[in-house]
Amino acid sequence: MDPNTKFYPLISSIQKVALFETKSKLYLVGSNGQETRFRLLEIDRKSPELSVHENANELEKSDIRKFVQSRSFTRSISAYGVLGFIKFLEGFYLILVTKRTRCAFIGKHIIYTIKDTAMIRVNEAPVGKQIHPLEQRYVKMFNNVDLKSNFYFSYSYDLTRSLQYNVSAPNFVGSRSDIERDEPLVWSNKSGEKTTYAFRGVSRDRFVWNAYLLKPMDAVLHKDWKLEVIHGFISQSSISIFGRPIYVCLIARRSTRFAGTRFLKRGANYFGDVANEVETEQIVLDGTRMCSFTQLRGSVPSHWSQDVSKMVPKPQIALDLSDPYGETSGKHYQRLMFHYGAPIIILNLVKKREKRRHESVLSSEMVSSVDYLNQFLPPQFRIKYIDFDMARKSRGKGSVMESLAKYAESVIQQTGMFFLDEEVTTQQTGLVRVNCVDCLDRTNTAQFAIGKCVLAHQLYELGFLKERKLEFESDCVTMLENLYEDHGDTLALQYGGSQLVHRIKTYRKTAAWASQGNDIIQTISRYCSNTFSDTEKQHSINLFLGYYIPSESEVNKSTHIWDLETDFYIHNSRVDVIRKISPEPLTQWVRSFIMKHLPYSTSDNNRVVNELIKIHSTDAEIIDYYSNFYYGFKLTSFEENIAYQLSLLARNFVPTFRTNFSPFEPIRRRESAALKNPSLSGQSSTSSTNSSSSSLDEDSDSEDDDRSIRNTAPSSSANSSRAEDPVTISSMFPMTGDVYGFEIKAPKKADMIKYHKYVQMNRICNPQNYAGLKSETKQSQQQQQQQYLLNHSTGDGIVIQNNEIHYRNLDLDRLATEQEDIPIPTVKAESIAIYEKYCQMRQSIMVQKEVDPVIKRYVNALK
Repeated sequence: MDPNTKFYPLISSIQKVALFETKSKLYLVGSNGQETRFRLLEIDRKSPELSVHENANELEKSDIRKFVQSRSFTRSISAYGVLGFIKFLEGFYLILVTKRTRCAFIGKHIIYTIKDTAMIRVNEAPVGKQIHPLEQRYVKMFNNVDLKSNFYFSYSYDLTRSLQYNVSAPNFVGSRSDIERDEPLVWSNKSGEKTTYAFRGVSRDRFVWNAYLLKPMDAVLHKDWKLEVIHGFISQSSISIFGRPIYVCLIARRSTRFAGTRFLKRGANYFGDVANEVETEQIVLDGTRMCSFTQLRGSVPSHWSQDVSKMVPKPQIALDLSDPYGETSGKHYQRLMFHYGAPIIILNLVKKREKRRHESVLSSEMVSSVDYLNQFLPPQFRIKYIDFDMARKSRGKGSVMESLAKYAESVIQQTGMFFLDEEVTTQQTGLVRVNCVDCLDRTNTAQFAIGKCVLAHQLYELGFLKERKLEFESDCVTMLENLYEDHGDTLALQYGGSQLVHRIKTYRKTAAWASQGNDIIQTISRYCSNTFSDTEKQHSINLFLGYYIPSESEVNKSTHIWDLETDFYIHNSRVDVIRKISPEPLTQWVRSFIMKHLPYSTSDNNRVVNELIKIHSTDAEIIDYYSNFYYGFKLTSFEENIAYQLSLLARNFVPTFRTNFSPFEPIRRRESAALKNPSLSGQSSTSSTNSSSSSLDEDSDSEDDDRSIRNTAPSSSANSSRAEDPVTISSMFPMTGDVYGFEIKAPKKADMIKYHKYVQMNRICNPQNYAGLKSETKQSQQQQQQQYLLNHSTGDGIVIQNNEIHYRNLDLDRLATEQEDIPIPTVKAESIAIYEKYCQMRQSIMVQKEVDPVIKRYVNALK
């Protein structure tokens, strides 16, 4: 792409919304962040359907003031965006974002999280007509999807796309563009002049959680009214590299396709959409330089389920449908190649060997489908499959984190990462797909191990590391570990109903004993949630996403969502169309158009935008990110600003003592005979090497249970770092000489006498500070000062005589044994001459244009 051509996404012109309500109308006034541009929306409440009229022209503040003063409103609500409209059985409801909080930023793009919403009924029921009794039940079910928890949006940045996609140049304009048949745009500026374009992108519907709510607004409203939100996890922390902040942002996008709860959504549907599919992007920001890496988690892409009718902790896994040609998994992997390129690397953490076949069924299914599909791909683009029995490895003597570190390094070498600065741009080609059975605990630890390796590469590319390696127990890795812990807890709550059962520290074996109680509690919580509340949560998700649409024709029938025996046909609609024989042979499961772009992403290299506008000035409001970023601080409260700044800091504060302030060095590095390289294994140098690992196994019927139980006793051998270096008061609070090079001691008597003399001298020279002078007139203050000096010059104390400080009326013998009086320092004549010469330099240089020969000779020597 031509470097003289720049592209910027449009900043939404509606960032604030005011709702004015009357009995017959609803008025929405939308404005930009600076409240200089306004739009007016009118909704008819008497109409049985949604009747929306928008003023085609932008209004000014005076027009809005006249409009508000000309009408009387029953209620008004301030908001920050419109999430859309929803209808159940009787009338529409309007959903507004009433509270938001800044949670992260990417460049000058601000990301907000929703903190509160409002649901306003639009259509008034006719007089005398009773509202259907099931209406409120649907409303309550809809509100079970908590919009105040883990929903995010931005007015200028497309959160549904990766950073690599968002900075790529547009190739097609118009949402109806056919990237396979239309000719792409060619950007070449031979004149050398810099040209700027603003564009409105096309979001990825898979990650837009309010897409169904926005449908009534598609054809009738301006695009800026649509506020698209994602669901998942976004958090940002910073590491200080000797005073320079580097921001690390973690973005997790949950897919809306085949979305649901743990046991009710397993495997995949006929379209290749898998359960619990989450795209996680790790972004590192250093001013204008940016790095990002994308990885994916998702259920095994085949038709399988678990019977939840029996109240058992681990229902048996059943393969519901045979797929000998891998059609479902082929659709899934084709979509991954379209959006991410090649190679697709599968890191399967499911068990391989068990006494009773349970998880291994999924491994066999995945291996057979991958082997079959790889037959029809060129060797360089084939799917890479890595089988790592993480539960078995954790019970053995080896280190889980060390093995994952090796796999992570191999993944980075094959896929690369996205890097952007003013001169160089590199792309990520391919994707690592991590899965276990639930895609929660083991998957999150594996993604952290990959993210740790990626962060080392990112910091190396930015020039902050000499080698691509980060040490455990350093501030940098601790910050990243806390991010991934929060990331895993949030996704586990959304899909499994509880926080992580087995955490990163559990697999590192740094807190296995301490986490035993928490593991049991989380296991019980997850079991109760899956057994008693998952069905209701699944109904709420299906209703919120528009998979189930209530109809008035069903009011008198028993076909409501809670009466359905299964939601199979909701998530596998048009099965008859899917099962039709395709004209394309099954061996061509990857389209030729996608193959033509591999190993690069077809989506990134064929970007489609809705609008493209040429901008004549970079100060135009629609792309003025500087004002949009900083204007929000103009009226920000102190509490809100402090809370935002604290959220960007590392989660664990630096300990009270440090000998090395680099964020890349371990806080306390100890050599242990049992652990030679904790940077690779992830084992803490302050923890026992033999910790409980029976909790790591999610299935207690494996062949190594007896051995794992025998190894749960704490060890007191010489190899234990606890026995080798116990925690003591001296190790926790070392002497200042060990840390800073000096020791704090009591002052000498002679030094205290000298200090008291200086204090007494200050009292004589500044009596108003010590005599309690509170007189209102200046004359009375001067009189009291003179009286104070007179009293102290004739009484006991010190006086100034002959340019020296002397004691008055004190024991001469005692003074002889102590330090001599302190003379007031005098300035030498040579020093005064140098100072006067320095003061005359400005006059001689600036006015007389003369330079002293000595200064001129010194300047010439520097040249």
